[in-house]
Amino acid sequence: MTARGASVLYDVPGPRTRLRNNVLTLVFGAVLLLVAYFAWAKFDEKGQWRGELWQPFLRADTWTELILPGLLNTLSAAAVAAVFALVFGAVFGIARLSDHRWVRLPAGLVVEVCRAIPLLMMIFFAQYGGSLAGLVVTEFTAVVFGLTVYNGSVLAEIVRAGILAVPRGQAEAGYAIGLRKNQVMRVILLPQAVTAMMPAIVSQLVVLLKDTALGFVVAYADLLNAGARVVPANFSNLIPSVIVIAVVYIAINLALGYLATWLERRSRRSRKVTADPAAAERAGGEVAFVR
Repeated sequence: MTARGASVLYDVPGPRTRLRNNVLTLVFGAVLLLVAYFAWAKFDEKGQWRGELWQPFLRADTWTELILPGLLNTLSAAAVAAVFALVFGAVFGIARLSDHRWVRLPAGLVVEVCRAIPLLMMIFFAQYGGSLAGLVVTEFTAVVFGLTVYNGSVLAEIVRAGILAVPRGQAEAGYAIGLRKNQVMRVILLPQAVTAMMPAIVSQLVVLLKDTALGFVVAYADLLNAGARVVPANFSNLIPSVIVIAVVYIAINLALGYLATWLERRSRRSRKVTADPAAAERAGGEVAFVR
């Protein structure tokens, strides 16, 4: 067993273990096929595979007038909420690390309370609570508010954990050369922390994109609303519509998941090059030094 072929935390399985794993794989594969066949058969009994129910998705106007506008609204709400959530997370994540109790304690209270409240309740509160206060709150605003506050509080914890994960010697070296705390945070800690926490941030943004579907309860005209309400109302094909919309969600989330994986691999390569500059120079690559 070579050092490259195995990890100290993993033993290569022997013949009996490989046989057992192959048997379990076949068994679970057979079970999944049976479940898929059962679902297909039940849908077939209800006539959900009839061609006329799927025919609307072969028409261009179904996509251009119903589904794509809903997808655009979903991406718009996700994009705006992602920007606000990142700002919210950065501000409150750094505030939780403040030396001043009057900053640290309120920031911690806001983050913990917002993480504890279900997102659906935040969306309801934004729309109906705002209307009771005499404010005109649109569905878009309610969805963005809920996504921002909830996901921003989660991102605040990611930011805090990422900064705390940077070795303490980095900050001490900055103080040793006369940098103030805000300079140490801005110049030394944040650049390294962002690299480490980027995959977690992207993963949370994937969750944020999926959470836009909760706008369905306030009649926000998003992708789910188009697939579960508008299209079935026009063609009486609820199950086919939901399946098509699910495929669209899966495609978007797989793309974002691939982005998170790519960023994680890239950050690992970057840290490896930083840790071994001599090897990078022998390979002809550029060396990135942390200053």
